[in-house]
Order: sequence, then C-alpha cells, then structure tokens
Amino acid sequence: MSKKRLTVSVDVDVAAAGAAAVAQGRAESLSGWVNEALVDKVAKDLRLAALAGAVAAHEAEHGVIGHGELAEQARADRDAAAAARAAVQRPGAA
Repeated sequence: MSKKRLTVSVDVDVAAAGAAAVAQGRAESLSGWVNEALVDKVAKDLRLAALAGAVAAHEAEHGVIGHGELAEQARADRDAAAAARAAVQRPGAA
C-alpha cells in the first residue's frame, strides 16, 4: 500500500508510548505504530457509524429507545455477565 508523509503533533506521553513500543519490539517504527493506531481509529469510526445507522433504523421503525429500555437492557447484560463469570468459576456446574 502506498504511503503519504504527514507532519503531526502529538502529546508527549503518546510519543513516549510509541517510542517504547518500538524499543520493546512491539512496533517496527514510530510511523508504523502511528499508522496502526490510525487504522484502528478508522475501523472504530466505521463501526460506530454502522451502529448509529442501525439504531436510527430501529428507532424509525419502533420509536425512540427510552431510558427505561436502556436501564432494563443494562440490568439484563449485568445479570448475563454475572452468570457467565459464575459458570467459569465453577466449571461443570450448569
């Protein structure tokens, strides 16, 4: 894939983290490390845009998702996570 040279400014701690990744062999270069981060950001933005589209389509068909529905789903998610953790802690028990 072709590359384009950029000049950017980043927070000092971010630059240090990139340099550490290179020094530890987790990245070939600072440019490669930054490129990987930007690829991840692009993928995340695309996923969020798709999610926003799915929510908009759902709400267009079923109405706006209310706070009560969100709270109910959060409770169900917490309960499911607790059950999954419990199953892992005591294998064989179903």
